[in-house]
Amino acid sequence: MLKIIAWFKRIPVFLREVKDELKKVNWSSRKELTGAAIIVVVVSAVLTVYIAIIDMGLSKGLQTFIK
Repeated sequence: MLKIIAWFKRIPVFLREVKDELKKVNWSSRKELTGAAIIVVVVSAVLTVYIAIIDMGLSKGLQTFIK
């Protein structure tokens, strides 16, 4: 029972430390986040097309091999 009470007493200390650490974080600007999001979307689209082409090629090759 004492361990549970001690655990609850540490919560405010933990939250204070989290708040202090979040003040040290270097937050990205809106422009940086937008640029990064665009890069992620473009790279994802390119990889999707690449994997789809490889998949279609392998499927056709396997179908030809089986027949």
